[in-house]
Formats: sequence, C-alpha cells, structure tokens
Amino acid sequence: MTKIVKHVEINAPVEKVFEYMSHPENLVDIWPSMVNVKNIAEQPDGGITYDWTYKMAGLKFNGTSVTKETIENKRSVVVNEKGIPSTFVWQYRPQNGGMVLDVEIEYKVPTPVLGKLAEKAIVKINDHEAETLLANLKVVMEG
Repeated sequence: MTKIVKHVEINAPVEKVFEYMSHPENLVDIWPSMVNVKNIAEQPDGGITYDWTYKMAGLKFNGTSVTKETIENKRSVVVNEKGIPSTFVWQYRPQNGGMVLDVEIEYKVPTPVLGKLAEKAIVKINDHEAETLLANLKVVMEG
C-alpha cells in the first residue's frame, strides 16, 4: 500500500468544510481526476455509499466508496471497496477561527493494469492530485 499524508489550513468554519465534504458529488468540483460520482445513498447507520469514476494515467477506473466512520465536524473514514483499493481518513481541526483539514490516504496502485514501470510515476501524480484537491477545496471554502 502507498500512503499520502497532506493538510491544508482553511479560513472557514470547520462546520462549513465538513458539510461540503459530506456530499460526495462535490468531489467532482475539487478533484481534477474524479470524472463522476453517482448512485449516492445514505445507509441506515448514517454512512454514505457512492459509485465513482476516476482517471489515472489515462485509464478510467470505476469503484464504490463507503463511509465507515463519521464523527461530525471531526473525522470521517471512507473506504473504496471496489475499484482502486484505498482508505481516506479526513481529520477536521478548528484553528484560530478557521480550521485545518488533514487527510491520510492509503491506496494500492493498480499495478496489473498500469504496469510496474508506471507505478513510481503514478505515485508522484497521485501525491500532486492530493495537494490539488486540498488547494481547490480551500479556494471553494474561502471564496
């Protein structure tokens, strides 16, 4: 598994950012390689499932994500059960009237599809994608 750890300071209330990130359809607006999000469904335990299409190295991958844990305005854990195996842990921390969003992503590069040679390049691209996602979220929340 490959791991990415990033954070961003956002000059907006934690509640606003948490609410925005609680709607998976918003990912398409802030995540450059997220092609679409559909079939969003709330689960009886309060979690959310949704299907997505993500473009990596010119190839489209389809998957399903499930919210495994939610602590309102503090933390959420999303697991991709189909597609690219991964886990996203989002931590929301108030700070000086704004907030800090930490994200830890563990994922498996689909090496059989992309090839072992492409793996290092993909890891670099995905690291940049995470930075871009957070930068775009900051712009939306502060705009």
